[in-house]
Amino acid sequence: MATDTLKGLNVAILVTDGFEEVEMTEPRKALDDAGAKTSLISPKSDDVRAWDFKDWSDRYPVDAPLASAAPENYDALLLPGGVINPDTLRADAKAVAFVKAFFDAGKPVASICHGPWTIIETGAASGRRMTSWPSLKTDLKNAGADWVDEEVVVDQGLVTSRSPDDMAAFNRETVKLFADAKGNAARAA
Repeated sequence: MATDTLKGLNVAILVTDGFEEVEMTEPRKALDDAGAKTSLISPKSDDVRAWDFKDWSDRYPVDAPLASAAPENYDALLLPGGVINPDTLRADAKAVAFVKAFFDAGKPVASICHGPWTIIETGAASGRRMTSWPSLKTDLKNAGADWVDEEVVVDQGLVTSRSPDDMAAFNRETVKLFADAKGNAARAA
């Protein structure tokens, strides 16, 4: 059921080829259903190809190439996982700068599975309580995060989850955090 909880909120979804499809499509649907306007941002300019657990899947059109996307035009950020996607993004200086801008501005961020790899590169994992796909545990601890094995963690404007198995909790907490941030911004204006 659609609501207007996030009406007027612009959400950037940063991906490149190899993002885990369900980790983009399900949160995007939850955000769109809550009234947000979501945009796929990518270092690629035409389309990006999803990964579906063990094989390549569909292509999705890019709404704005990373080269011309300005973080200040977005109110929140979604970072889907998949192994290939965040590993590629964390090696892209423009992608890391884009993500870092959200943390620097105090805007809410949601990341699932391997997505926190990109957060590590921004320095924003340090001092945060986070979860992720279990293989990132050591990476996050080494980056100064307090890693926990929980379905969803909300800490300092960041929502993280372990895997697609946690999607219902991830979507619920993402919409809630983004709505809280929207409400706080409206009160401050």
